[in-house]
Order: sequence, then structure tokens, then C-alpha cells
Amino acid sequence: MEQIYTFGNYLKNKFGCKVYKVGINISGFTCPNIDGTVAKGGCTFCENDSFSASTGETQELKGFHLNLDSKTNPNLDKQLAQLEIQFKAISKRQREEYGAQKFLVYFQSFTNTYAPFETLKALYDKALTFDDVVGLSIGTRSDSITEETLDYLAKLNLKKEIWIEFGIQSVYDETLLKINRGHDSANVKEWILKTKSKGLHVCGHLIFGLPDETKEMMLQTAKEAYAWGIDSVKYHPLYVVKKTALANDFLKRKFTPISEDEYLDVLVEAIKMKPQNVSVQRVTAGIDDNSLLSPDWCRDKNTQIKNINAALKPFGLKY
Repeated sequence: MEQIYTFGNYLKNKFGCKVYKVGINISGFTCPNIDGTVAKGGCTFCENDSFSASTGETQELKGFHLNLDSKTNPNLDKQLAQLEIQFKAISKRQREEYGAQKFLVYFQSFTNTYAPFETLKALYDKALTFDDVVGLSIGTRSDSITEETLDYLAKLNLKKEIWIEFGIQSVYDETLLKINRGHDSANVKEWILKTKSKGLHVCGHLIFGLPDETKEMMLQTAKEAYAWGIDSVKYHPLYVVKKTALANDFLKRKFTPISEDEYLDVLVEAIKMKPQNVSVQRVTAGIDDNSLLSPDWCRDKNTQIKNINAALKPFGLKY
């Protein structure tokens, strides 16, 4: 059986030890289709309140939001403190529980380039000073990053490992409109190509099971994302959580989530067509609490991975 090339494989090969991503949530970050810049309400599947800077170690700064045009940031020192407190607590657990030796600081929740450049620079620079940090991974949207930020990250990338994670979701504009994404596919392509041209590493997020998409459409999204030159990929099934626009459609029977069999079918095909050099960071997603409305198969991660490996086995592959 051939193991799929994972992000863990990539990091182990490059750094010669166990490298873990430390997920960080910083208060003040939001999204341009939540704050009304390009749309309101966020993506239809996104439960905005679930993104919180409180991880048990830090308190969220209520009512504080930045964007690209913010002139001042009165809470930068508090954000830097949040960053340090979270990194120390989470990396300590990862060392003790998983034997982690090196770390990527992962700016995870919301859109982590959607703030004034000086704020971003301060946070990125601070993260790179922590013990055993080899680089950054920055989750963002293609309509929320500037040339100035890209150029600075490209400079950092000369000495550190810098990744930018873009939510691609779908290459179909009609789908992006249905999910209230707030930008089109051309925008994603433009900024992924710009990011790659500056020598930065790109991870693309793909969602299978978006409203009215066929298997052929989902696979076309994967095919085009690979062609744009992404270095790594995260595959997600679309699941429905409470307090979202998608939940309203689901309850009104206007949306039917993807079945596990359908997801396995498209996932295996997407993996089979994936270029060998593209690492895989995630093959599924879900949540096991009472906020999940559907589908139930997204509750148990262990069962999902077991079923994914069973689907891959006939093709000589394993995750």
C-alpha cells in the first residue's frame, strides 16, 4: 500500500523531526463578508460566533474588529499577549502528548491578513521569535490580502517556512454566489498565482458537497486548484451547523448534505488525480457536538478515516 503524501511527511522530510501546527485565534480579526465590506452574514455555512479568541488561556476582546483600512489598533499589545499565551500553552501540550519538536504558528480563525500591515507585521514577527518555531501558516481569503503583506511574507520566507492557506471552496461562480462568498473564482486564481510567483507556499481548501454541485463540478474544482500550483490541499465535506443560513435551507429542505458514499467517491477521485508533489493536510472534517444538524457521519473522525482508507484500499492507497 502506498501512503498518500501528507503534510506531516513533507515537514518531517524537510526538518527531520516532528513539526506541529499551533492553531492561534487572535481577537480583532474578522472577515469582509461578515463586516459588510463585500457582503453581510458571512458564508452560508459559517457559524460566526464559533470563532472565538478564547481557548481557555485568553479572553476575547469583545466589540473589537480590524480591517484593511483601520487607521489605529489600540489593542495590539493585548493581541501580542494572546498570541504568546496561546502558543506557550498549546505547544507545551503538543510536546507532552505528541512528542512535537518544532512548530508552525497557524493563524487560524477568520481572515488573518485582514488588518493593517503594521499589526500583521508585529504579530508575524512575534510568532517567529518563539522557541522552536520554524515558520508560519496563515489562513486567509483571496480578497483580503495586499501586495505589501505578500512582499513582506516573501521576505520572511527567505529564512523561515511561510504558508498561506486560501479558501478556494469552488471554482464555480454560481456556487460562490449561493454560499455568499463575496468574491469570484477569478479573484482566487489571481491571488494564488501572485502568491506562488513570490515563492510562497500555498495550501488550498476545497469543499465537496456545496449546494447543487455535481461530482463532475467538485472534481473540476480540484483539477483547477492543482493547475494553479497549490503545494498542499485540505478536503472538507460540507456539513450543517446551527445558527447558519445553510441551517435554514436545510430545515426548509432546500439543501441536502452530501452522503458519505458520495463524499468518499469524489474524495478518492480527487486524490487519484492529485499531483504527487501536492501534500494532503486534511481529508475530512466534522464536529461532534449538538451544533451539528447534518450529516451524522461527520460526527466521528475515527470512523471517517477508517472508511476513507477502506475506499482508498482498492487503489493501493492509504492515508
